[in-house]
Amino acid sequence: MPRVTFTENLKRHIDCPSKEVHASTVKEALEIVFSENVALRGYVLDDQGRLRQHVLIAVDGEFILDRLMLSDVVNENSEIYIAQALSGG
Repeated sequence: MPRVTFTENLKRHIDCPSKEVHASTVKEALEIVFSENVALRGYVLDDQGRLRQHVLIAVDGEFILDRLMLSDVVNENSEIYIAQALSGG
């Protein structure tokens, strides 16, 4: 099963433990996680359901290509890593 993991800096704001899910896309994986942790959705997605500007998702070490529909494919052994990107000067 794909495993969804969040960075420590995101965990400081909201409880988001790693979770194994039955999913074939990033979107499916996130929907499962959000169904159990509704408040987490707002930290990761905007009100249109798209990835927030300062959030990055990598699947098996590669950043996803589809930030709008989150259609990137995951396989049975994928690691989905979600990070809140830092910005500023």
